[in-house]
Amino acid sequence: MSWAHAILLARGLSRSWRGICGATLTGAPFSQVPSQASRGLHCSVATHNSDSSLVPSPPEPLRVPAKAPSPYEELFRQAPDGTWDKASFVRAVQNFGQQNVHKRGHVDFIYLALRKMRQYGVERDLSVYNLLLDIFPKEVFRPRSVFQKIFIHYPRQQECGIAVLEQMENHGVMPNKETEFLLVQIFGRKSYPMLKFVRMKLWFSRFKNVNPFPVPRDLPQDPVDLAKLGLRHIEPDLSARVTVYQMPSSKDSTGTADPTKQHIVGIQSPDQQAALARHNPARPIFVEGPFSLWLRNKCVYYHILRADLVPPEEREVEKIPEEWNLYYPMQLDLDYGRSGWDDYEFDINEVEEGPVFAICMAGAHDQATLAKWIQGLQETNPALAQIPVVFRLAASTGELLATSGLDEPSPPPPEGQEEEEDDPQRQQQGQS
Repeated sequence: MSWAHAILLARGLSRSWRGICGATLTGAPFSQVPSQASRGLHCSVATHNSDSSLVPSPPEPLRVPAKAPSPYEELFRQAPDGTWDKASFVRAVQNFGQQNVHKRGHVDFIYLALRKMRQYGVERDLSVYNLLLDIFPKEVFRPRSVFQKIFIHYPRQQECGIAVLEQMENHGVMPNKETEFLLVQIFGRKSYPMLKFVRMKLWFSRFKNVNPFPVPRDLPQDPVDLAKLGLRHIEPDLSARVTVYQMPSSKDSTGTADPTKQHIVGIQSPDQQAALARHNPARPIFVEGPFSLWLRNKCVYYHILRADLVPPEEREVEKIPEEWNLYYPMQLDLDYGRSGWDDYEFDINEVEEGPVFAICMAGAHDQATLAKWIQGLQETNPALAQIPVVFRLAASTGELLATSGLDEPSPPPPEGQEEEEDDPQRQQQGQS
């Protein structure tokens, strides 16, 4: 007898003996013992291999309980006039303090209030954050001994306080003296929320004006003003001129607007105008885009008018007088003693690109709208009428959705139009 036969026989004997003992203890007669108990005494190896009782059944999937709604959702119900504003949010916080004098459940309420702040438009209001911190009970969570300072005293409450400060940090809200007073009164000096506050005061003051091209916090809602702001951030030349070639159509008396008339705003510097005047008319120029540009949580698109790189044999090297050269003297004949380990070559990856003659932002990304931009450029660039223009338009990258409730830009071109633009036979090349 092999080991496998012996193991299966012992398992059958134990199962049958367990059934007989169980029937005896419950008082059932021996004749009512289940048949599978006696069957285990005389089963063969083939019977055990095919018996489903030997194969463990798979565990039942865990049923995730449905998330119960927060008990404080009723406090943030919509106002009777249907508005979500700061007054409604402050009223909800005050109602919680009046209904719950002992501040029970204040952590859950603060987490819920943090999620509702964007809906009410108060995510950048410092006074509202201080109002949420004022919900915490005072002088309760402060550590009283050395061991309480070493170990996290009331960790759930401290994590909630850090969550309030982190949301302030994400929205660029600088804490003030009132915030510090509340944190000291609630958690004490030796606490993690207070450490987070000290770090915010240190780094916020240093990084506040680190951006040399700051973007205003409140972006303009008008698409023309938003396009002007985006073009000014793209063009480094301060002498560049912003031109509005077409204003968007306004709604008439019937309440409908002409969808074919979109805004067209462009920018061009004097150097770009001079480069376009010197361009060889035999070489075409290209309208490419759209390219995305993020202004805080708003995404806009722009197009460029560019040309291919000029061949080296056709380039004109401009001679700069020595007194105008920033690197004067241009050549130094100095004989320094160098060894064999000195490296005279530097790995600098310089990618040369063709010149860019103009940039524009339009309400639509189709060829008909951009052709109006080219026609407007001909008024200040007469040489453009003799140069063939090729449109290289691509589909949008899908980054059009904004992260906030602001108005979204115009949608990208449809799929059918994308196929037409990808077809090289449909790229129209003509003289404007």
